[in-house]
Amino acid sequence: MGESNGSQLSTAHTGTNGYLPGFLADPFTDSYNMDYGVPEDEIPDTTQGCAFFVATIVIGVVLVCIMLVCGVGNFLFIATLARYKKLRNLTNLLIANLAVSDFLVAVVCCPFLVDYYVVKQLSWDHGLLLCASVSYLQTVSLYVSTNALLAIAVDRYMAIVHPLRPRMKHQTAYCLIVGVWIVPVLISIPSAYFASETTYPHGSSQTSKVFCAQIWPVDKQLYYRSYFLFIFGVEFVGPVLTMTLCYLRISQELWFKTVPGYQTEQIRRRLRGRRKTVVVLIGILTAYILCWAPYYGFAILRDFYPTVISREKNSLVAFYIIECIAMSNGMINTLCFVSVRNNTVKHLRRIVLLRWRSTYVPGKTAEDTDLRTSSMPVTEIDCIRLK
Repeated sequence: MGESNGSQLSTAHTGTNGYLPGFLADPFTDSYNMDYGVPEDEIPDTTQGCAFFVATIVIGVVLVCIMLVCGVGNFLFIATLARYKKLRNLTNLLIANLAVSDFLVAVVCCPFLVDYYVVKQLSWDHGLLLCASVSYLQTVSLYVSTNALLAIAVDRYMAIVHPLRPRMKHQTAYCLIVGVWIVPVLISIPSAYFASETTYPHGSSQTSKVFCAQIWPVDKQLYYRSYFLFIFGVEFVGPVLTMTLCYLRISQELWFKTVPGYQTEQIRRRLRGRRKTVVVLIGILTAYILCWAPYYGFAILRDFYPTVISREKNSLVAFYIIECIAMSNGMINTLCFVSVRNNTVKHLRRIVLLRWRSTYVPGKTAEDTDLRTSSMPVTEIDCIRLK
């Protein structure tokens, strides 16, 4: 790795995977080279000091919160959809895709990340297969979330701005859901293919650690940058612009357009429900931009202007903070969609209480409870889809 030639490898400075690979030299080894203009005697030691320790604690807390919030919250939402058939409209099914992806990251990836970042202090001890798998699953989850949010915005646009047009058929809806997954599954393959383990010395002793990251050959730098720009456009810039335009048009329809005729209480209530839903969705879009824009900005600096951050001792700490902000977006989505909009906890509480009562009330069976539960009215807010 020390040779500065076409076969040299540069390690992605992205933690375990960081969703996006890069060509920034390995901050733990001697792989800084002339490509980045950093002499070997100026290599910063990013794994020592108070800042690194604080960053490790912060990312540990964030990962534990993700496991609790995304794990439990998304499980409740998925369980509620499985129990209540009336909640299975297109919008909630799209939210379910987002919930499944966040749930998988919370229960599968986060435990390994806690071990890597906090317990082992940046040392991967689970083999190359799991290194590639965790990297791949995190990347797929990010793009599934982006695609699901985009599909939800378009669905709300069609339902509110063009209410007289025929709604999407079930077959078309299922094809859309498949597309939400199949595109991330395909475009995330490089995150697994280029995943690698790199051994680096640790401290003054003879001990060493294993750095799990994506490693791209330097002679493929042009391919990587093209790939990054493709991902940046397809999975961030394009969706953000489309969602912004959709919600601007929806806001114009709901807040600035005069409804002809006499408005009954039912119409006013429906309008308030629509506005509340759109406010929540706009808040989710805003949170998505605020969480992921710094991450993509750091990736651009890292991959196109590496000398800007290559000499900074705390560049890894800065990345820790940026990655924490990005990963926390999953918690925001869970809290907004599950707790606020879909009232999942209330529905599950009904199921638990009714089953508990059926155990002690004579003449009530579990089948009676299921029938009573399934016949409960589902409100417009519960279904989130406002026609």
